[in-house]
Amino acid sequence: VQLQASGGGLVQAGGSLRLSCAASGRTFSNYRMGWFRQAPGKEREFVAARWGFGITQYADSVKGRFTISRDNAKNAVYLQMNSLKPEDTAVYYCAAYLGTSATMLDDYWGQGTLVTVSS
Repeated sequence: VQLQASGGGLVQAGGSLRLSCAASGRTFSNYRMGWFRQAPGKEREFVAARWGFGITQYADSVKGRFTISRDNAKNAVYLQMNSLKPEDTAVYYCAAYLGTSATMLDDYWGQGTLVTVSS
């Protein structure tokens, strides 16, 4: 099973990026798929998740700026990030999991993609 994240890069504050995560090896239609991030010197934090049947959840810090979407047929999840801020700079990880972001059961992780937002 593999989750491959892509789409990170360097962008100026106020700009946009779209992250993609493609899963292979099994289907995750019954799993939450989402994004987490880890900034330098900080703990990993939840960003956004989408249930297979459409419910979404966002961290307060990204509400109104980030949009998570999912294509179950492609076994993929995306994160559209708009109005980026320097504090969004982090390595972004995609994940597929059962349970909650705080208490995961049977979780799978991608390798991370770096997002750098310059001021």
